[in-house]
Amino acid sequence: MLCGIDLGSRSVKIVLMADRQIVTKKVLETVDFYRNFGRRLNGEMAVDFAALGLGASEAVVATGYGRNTLAIAGATVIPELKAHALGAVWQTGLTDFTLLDLGGQDSKVIKVRRGKMVDFQTNDKCAASTGRYLENMAAVLGISLEELSRHSANPVELSATCAIFGESELIGRIVEGFTVPELAAGVNYTIFKRVRPMLAALTRAGETVVFTGGVAIGEALPRIIEQEVSVKVVVPARPQLNGAIGCAVHALSLVAEQKQGSR
Repeated sequence: MLCGIDLGSRSVKIVLMADRQIVTKKVLETVDFYRNFGRRLNGEMAVDFAALGLGASEAVVATGYGRNTLAIAGATVIPELKAHALGAVWQTGLTDFTLLDLGGQDSKVIKVRRGKMVDFQTNDKCAASTGRYLENMAAVLGISLEELSRHSANPVELSATCAIFGESELIGRIVEGFTVPELAAGVNYTIFKRVRPMLAALTRAGETVVFTGGVAIGEALPRIIEQEVSVKVVVPARPQLNGAIGCAVHALSLVAEQKQGSR
């Protein structure tokens, strides 16, 4: 059994892989994961895999926002960009594409050629193009994230570039009498407008964009990106687990190297 862990800012994703198949997956709130399943041990965090209902693993590979805060005992740590590129290649079978990952607190665009990362751009300084921004805007509108992610038609213009000022602007638009679908579409378009420069830098019309992260689960943003950038958008089966899957894929190569070295 091989274990991949993505220590995200909003959630921790865990994947167990056996015989190159995903056999177990878990998504936990980040605070709950650290509070209930981790304990500090010699400067590292020992994860209680038994309490998580997970058996022993031959190899554990971790990535994500939390990897720099406290290392997981016994785990190999890899960069987020590498984990996400590996996960996207494994999930889609594609080798030439541009990866867009929108997470809880950052956004990444990675250019992949022949299965390898060749260029990238990230935005980890502003929450305005992330899942947390969408959570806040859905709360302002009084709707679920699922409902918010459905709308792309007749978007209201929202020009604020800051997540905090964006909430104030949205409230102003509500007062002006726009409908919830128009407001939700406007929110989704603001996400697109913030990642568009990164996409424009690393992809061209007609190419394929693989879209991952929790934000990719909704239908509006893939539709907007396809229409506005003239690309084909592929959302893999498990977009939110992509980083954890990439870690498990890296664990596969580690075990293979160890077996090769022992011969």
